[in-house]
Amino acid sequence: MRTYKTEINPTETQKLKIRQTIGICRFVYNFYLGHNKEIYEKEQRFVSGYDFSKWLNNEFIPGNPECLWIKSVSSKAVKNSIMNAESSLKRFFKKQSGFPKFKKKGKSNVKAYFPKNNITDWTIDRHRIKIPTLGLIQLKEKGYVPIDAKVMSGTVSIGAGRYYVSVLVDEPFEQNIGVSPTGMGIDLGIKDFAIISNGAVYKNINKSQKIRKLDKRLKHEQRCLSRKYENKKKRSATDSANNIENQKLKVQKLHQKLQNARQNYVNQIVSELVKTKPAHITIENLNVKGMMKNRHLSKAIAQQNFYYFRTKLELKCKQNGIELRVVPRWYPSSKTCSSCGCIKSDLKLSDRVYICPDCGFVMDRDLNASINLKNAREYTIAS
Repeated sequence: MRTYKTEINPTETQKLKIRQTIGICRFVYNFYLGHNKEIYEKEQRFVSGYDFSKWLNNEFIPGNPECLWIKSVSSKAVKNSIMNAESSLKRFFKKQSGFPKFKKKGKSNVKAYFPKNNITDWTIDRHRIKIPTLGLIQLKEKGYVPIDAKVMSGTVSIGAGRYYVSVLVDEPFEQNIGVSPTGMGIDLGIKDFAIISNGAVYKNINKSQKIRKLDKRLKHEQRCLSRKYENKKKRSATDSANNIENQKLKVQKLHQKLQNARQNYVNQIVSELVKTKPAHITIENLNVKGMMKNRHLSKAIAQQNFYYFRTKLELKCKQNGIELRVVPRWYPSSKTCSSCGCIKSDLKLSDRVYICPDCGFVMDRDLNASINLKNAREYTIAS
C-alpha cells in the first residue's frame, strides 16, 4: 500500500460539499468525545464507536429534528470520524497518549473520508480523479498519481485555502538492495541540521535568507491579525468578520509556505543519503518532547522537523533494503572518543570541539558523534 497526496481544483459546488462534509465530521468527532466523557463520569463505562453510531442514528437524531443536517453528507464519512475518535480514546486508556483534543473549526486538520462504493469510484485519469459523492475533480499536478492505480480509499482535506486529495493505492513493491559495504552515522543538531560520518554537513535551513524573510513576514501578519481581534473586542467598526478571515488566510498561507520549504529540504537530504546505498544507517532515538521543555531552544527544535526526518528515513530505507539502526536515548555518542573509546563525562554543550583527555584526539564534536553512531554496537533495528 502506498499513499499519494496531491492538490485538486474543485468547482464551487464541490468546495461547498467538501466543507460541509469536513464540518460535520469535525462536529461528530467532538460529539463522540464529549458524550463518552460524560457517560464515563456518570456510569464509569466506555461507549464504543459502534454503540455511539447506533445511538446517534436511532435515538439522538430522531429525537432532535434540528440535527437532521448530520445526515446530509456521506454516512461512511461520519462513521469513519467516529472510529477515529474511538481509536484516540483507546490509546488514551492504554496510556499511549493523552486525552484526545477536541477539534476546533479552522485550526484542526480534519479530513473527509470517501470509501470506494462502486467500481467506477476513485478512477484516475491524467488530469482528473473521480471521488465518490463529489464526481470528477481536476488535478493540479497531472500524471503524479498513476493512471492504472488500484485505489482502495481516499480522503479530502483543506489547508490554507487549498484542497488536497490523498489516495491509498495497492501497487507492487519493488525493493532495491544497498550495495555499499560501509555504514553511515547521522548526528542531528540545531547549529547544523545533520552531520554525517563521512564528513558531509547539511546546514540549518532556518538560518537561510529565504526562511528568515518568510518568518519575518509571518510575524508581521500575526501582529496584524492580533490587532484586528483586539479591535473586534472593542467593537470597532473598522475590522469586520471578513477582514479577520482574510487576515487569518494570509497567516495560514505563510505557515504552509514555511512548512513546505522545511519538509522539501528534509526530503532532499533523505534522498541524497539513501542514494549512496550504505549497508546501514544509524541514528539516535532523540527525546524531542523532553528537549522542547527548554524554553530557550524549543522553537529552534520544533522548526527542525526531527520526527518528519525519521519517518521519511524509515520509509526510504525500507524501500531500498537499507538497515536503519536506532541507538538508545542515553547512548554517549558525543562523549565517547571515536579514536580510543574513552568517555569524557564532563563534556559540556558549549564544547564544540572534542578533545580526548587520554589520547589527545581532536575533532569536531558533532562529527565525532556521527562516527560513534556509525560504529555503535548497541542498537535496535527500526521496523
